[in-house]
Amino acid sequence: MTIQAAHADFGPEDEQLRVFATCAGRFSATMEFQWMFDGEGSEVTQTQRDNMVQLINAIMPTDHARDVLSWRIASKSAHAALLTRAAFNDDPYDANWAQNQATRLIRECTGLLLS
Repeated sequence: MTIQAAHADFGPEDEQLRVFATCAGRFSATMEFQWMFDGEGSEVTQTQRDNMVQLINAIMPTDHARDVLSWRIASKSAHAALLTRAAFNDDPYDANWAQNQATRLIRECTGLLLS
């Protein structure tokens, strides 16, 4: 007997929800990284993450909660890996590349929020 994991097949109308969830994950990773290096900055990032979560909650159908959490966790993990690669890398070129990618990705997310 084969057991297949249930996975929702979302259409393009759910892309906004996926983007918001991805950004919430990125903000979480950034905030936790800032706890080590930039305590005050983490407070700003926490507010941004909280605002993104409010957007998620405003548009998320209740049956999508598990998928949204999965997207957030995957995004947080990927962004944390970039930040770690940028900070603890012996290759300055690669560290710079990782930092630039992390900065670009977080800017895409902050661009979605009202200031």
